[in-house]
Amino acid sequence: MLIESYKIASHNDDLLKAHKNKLVFTASEIAETENIIQKLIDFQIAIPSWALGTGGTRFGRFPGGGEPRSLEEKIEDVGLLHALNNASGAISLHIPWDIPTDYQAIKVLAAQHNLKFDAVNSNTFQDQADQAHSYKFGSLQNVNKAVRKQAVDHNIEVIQQGIALGSESLTVWLADGSCFPGQLNFRKAYQNTLESLEEIYAALPSNWKLYLEYKCAEPNFYSTTVADWGQSYSYVKKLGDKAFTLVDLGHHLPNANIEQIVSLLLMEEKLGGFHFNDSKYGDDDLTAGALKPYQLFLIFNELVEGMDARGMNHAKDLGWMIDASHNVKDPMEDLLQSVEAIMVAYAQALSVDRKALEIAQNENDVVTAQEILQNAFRTDVRALVAEARLRSGAALNPVGLYRDLAVRKGLINERGFKTVATGL
Repeated sequence: MLIESYKIASHNDDLLKAHKNKLVFTASEIAETENIIQKLIDFQIAIPSWALGTGGTRFGRFPGGGEPRSLEEKIEDVGLLHALNNASGAISLHIPWDIPTDYQAIKVLAAQHNLKFDAVNSNTFQDQADQAHSYKFGSLQNVNKAVRKQAVDHNIEVIQQGIALGSESLTVWLADGSCFPGQLNFRKAYQNTLESLEEIYAALPSNWKLYLEYKCAEPNFYSTTVADWGQSYSYVKKLGDKAFTLVDLGHHLPNANIEQIVSLLLMEEKLGGFHFNDSKYGDDDLTAGALKPYQLFLIFNELVEGMDARGMNHAKDLGWMIDASHNVKDPMEDLLQSVEAIMVAYAQALSVDRKALEIAQNENDVVTAQEILQNAFRTDVRALVAEARLRSGAALNPVGLYRDLAVRKGLINERGFKTVATGL
């Protein structure tokens, strides 16, 4: 399904007067708005292929109809999102859920939707129908060398898949761990995992990056072999300059100071990127910014400060991705909301008065430092985000236009009501 440019233009015309009024007011409140708008235009957030269908829990799944049945349809859906917001210009694939049958045709289709292929993701947390060994007791950590080799070979295959598509990074998330005390030897599990990662790392092309994700719990609830940012950092530090830690916002123990983690990893030149989502109780994979928008802003505050200190390109030097599960929402609407929340937090962080904040910090003026951050967070920057979309030919109100055009109904008409997305 395509959204013609004239429909976007007509939608914008109806909202333009009110938008311009908001933009004038916002510009009177924030300095350097043109610089912020340009950075917003440049900023792109990859959409994960697995988030285009309905998610689920251990207790049930309630598909909403019109879900993508193939990799081609997933690309078309991300292209639709990108047409609406011009901020979703990349798709992140999960192997073996998303293996192309014709690589050239897939690359042409992605180019037609102005999409690039972001990080490719390996899967050693599920047993596939044709695999020889089970990952029930772990993959890269497994006590059985044959299982470890199978998992290593899979990751190397994923790298080859990514090379064929033009990706330049591999994301590794491991479900490895233990459910009960005494089940495994922690030291040997670490050593096995490191040796396995070293084999995978050796297969990386010179221009590639390896992102090692971490998670405090689930599906193993006693120990996780890459449980936190310190453990991930330990691995990637040993692996080499092409290995980095990937931060998933839902993969921490309750009340973890994620913004401090981000700052330190960035300082150590080992922050690779993000899986954006939100959570309240665990790895809930909810819409980014739905529950903790101030935390999202504080994370971006550290990112902007740290990246500027190192002269990094905000748009290109880290991997920006979403990782979400949509149990009761239309996945497309949820993803549009997540991208909007991320862009708003980024714009708020760009508006922080860095010089004033540094002075307050150096003078131990705690009240002023807090006021500077909270004033930036409480300032409505949505007009700047909308203006970035407008200048890029996207919709001023992506969710509104999505609903006005009855996109989900159109997808159901094309694909059927009982379709279920491939993958999870």
